[in-house]
Amino acid sequence: MNKKDIMIGAIVAVIVIIGAIYFLYPKQEQPGKYDSFAQCLTEKGAAMYGAYWCNHCAAQKEMFGKSFKYINYVECDARGENAKPELCEQAGITGYPTWIINGETYKGVQQLETLASITNCTI
Repeated sequence: MNKKDIMIGAIVAVIVIIGAIYFLYPKQEQPGKYDSFAQCLTEKGAAMYGAYWCNHCAAQKEMFGKSFKYINYVECDARGENAKPELCEQAGITGYPTWIINGETYKGVQQLETLASITNCTI
């Protein structure tokens, strides 16, 4: 082996190590655009009732993006993940999505501005 081959091997090894470090170490997740707003809604007792198959629920979730994880969401279909159909029945939920905030019921997709107005949370 000559010096050129050793040098090329070393460069390739460094590139492989840097690539492995990049892919193996998790990247820090950036906060969602509406994290503080979603957390405020939950702190104020707001809850969204829905079903996994509901297109309107999906649209409501999409409005929050990855910040939806902070929303107090109740899955009403027994086949859904973490389903609590008994809570939906107790709350008198008849359609999806339904928000219950301060004892008041709001049916259908709600604009973020509407939720902010009802709860005094800042978007």
